[in-house]
Amino acid sequence: MKIVLDNVTHPEVIALLNEHLQDMHSNSPPDAVHALNVSRLQSADVRFFSLWCGGKLAACGALKRLDGDRGELKSMRSANGFRGKGYGRKLLRFLIQDARAGGMTDLYLETGNAPLFDAAKSLYLSEGFQFCGPFADYEENAFSSFMRLPLNENTLV
Repeated sequence: MKIVLDNVTHPEVIALLNEHLQDMHSNSPPDAVHALNVSRLQSADVRFFSLWCGGKLAACGALKRLDGDRGELKSMRSANGFRGKGYGRKLLRFLIQDARAGGMTDLYLETGNAPLFDAAKSLYLSEGFQFCGPFADYEENAFSSFMRLPLNENTLV
């Protein structure tokens, strides 16, 4: 297994991100879909990572810097053949450490409320995230859940 800082150009990565966007649009109205497209994931304020296992893409995820010390998890996705095997957790823990190493003190995320998102919310809760209100430019809506993880010395990861 290896995790790499990715420039979001590999065809497998683009295919996984397109699948991610399709699922988001299938489970939420357009104004409640906050997933980033490929070009936005290539922005200077985003660090995108891919996790590879045996030469195959297993998962991806990104850190978006919100301001000097706050960040947001974006585009967390495990490939179909790798779900339920711990790769998402490994990548999440890596992203938390990267955020901390980058000087972030708080890490946020927005995820959906449809049943499709239940496993993701369980993962985030098990790693110390707690539900919170909207952050950054988000607004309260029936389709989103917001979560926060303080990145201090007491954070488990």
